Amino acid sequence: MAEQITNYQCPACTGPLHYSESLGKLKCDYCGTEYEVAEIEAMYAKKEEKSVEAQKKAEKETEQKKQQQAKAAEEGWDTSDISDNWGKDAAGMKSYNCPSCGAELICDETTAATSCPYCGNPTVVPGQFSGVLKPDYVIPFKVSKKEAIEKLKMHYKGRPYLPKSFKDDNHIEEIQGVYVPFWMFDGEAEGWANYKASRSHTHREGDYEVTRTEHFDVYREGSLAFEKVPVDASSKMPDDHMDSIEPFDYKELKPFSTAYLPGFLADKYDVSVEDSQERADSRCAGTLVDAMRDTVVGYDGCFVENQDIKLKRGKVHYALLPVWMLTTKWKDKDYLFAMNGQTGKLVGDLPTSWGKFWATFGIITGVLTAALTAFFLLA
Repeated sequence: MAEQITNYQCPACTGPLHYSESLGKLKCDYCGTEYEVAEIEAMYAKKEEKSVEAQKKAEKETEQKKQQQAKAAEEGWDTSDISDNWGKDAAGMKSYNCPSCGAELICDETTAATSCPYCGNPTVVPGQFSGVLKPDYVIPFKVSKKEAIEKLKMHYKGRPYLPKSFKDDNHIEEIQGVYVPFWMFDGEAEGWANYKASRSHTHREGDYEVTRTEHFDVYREGSLAFEKVPVDASSKMPDDHMDSIEPFDYKELKPFSTAYLPGFLADKYDVSVEDSQERADSRCAGTLVDAMRDTVVGYDGCFVENQDIKLKRGKVHYALLPVWMLTTKWKDKDYLFAMNGQTGKLVGDLPTSWGKFWATFGIITGVLTAALTAFFLLA
């Protein structure tokens, strides 16, 4: 049995609604009517509750069906010659019925918002964000798809050695807006550090140049309070990309509502708080270490002799943060671009056209050789 999903429809014309980054409202794709998030949220609250209940019922029926199939298999056909991997692609997948056209959608088990490939309507799976799975916060998209595409094109223009074929075949228009799950950690780090520092002075004594080096023992201690240190909670997202597009402006954090999701993709977390804790600890401790080291100034050299950092762990929050993503393949290699959907900060790897590089290098070398030859002939 396919599970239940919700799509947000315009009360005026029943057309699909999507969240508009520029308006900060939901807008109908057909008649253009605009709605406040709170208005649509209240309108669909009961519908989402029914959808969650239906999903729980579907999960229960699916589990019962699995048990029946397992029991039947004990007395069923001999499948010993079938590969052990047969059917494993279906594990971790879920099916949903589109409320608009009735088509069956197959998604992985973390998908919480997507769009129907048949009718194009945005769809939301409320059950993925209900009960203990409900996020505390969301930062709505602020950078539109058009702006994201323009920023990516400008990023390409600033790369003179980028292969032309990569730009031509990059399918920039396929960039997708994704609400990425993040854990946010509150806490405090305190500690101390001993440094060995040195400072050198050079002066002349008669015919000799003398350098004197002074050595110092430097001690620092301090503490830092942290609020909402972000760690992405999706195994699909590369950690270095997610770290690099920070920071997000937490002043725009809003209480979570599924009404912000239509028109974008969204995933629930599949990396637990416990598995994310080490990264959060490392970021907090590292920030304090760097802050103390930055106060050791006025020396020519400095290194840590020993240090001790202790962490006081506080509350953990769950949030969805906006990210524009583009994955493209060129010459059998994958290239991933990620853009902060709030600030527009972009990170991504690009290939290099070595033909362009060596051609430019050859021109520069030729010009320098000609200039030096002319200089020596005239000298």
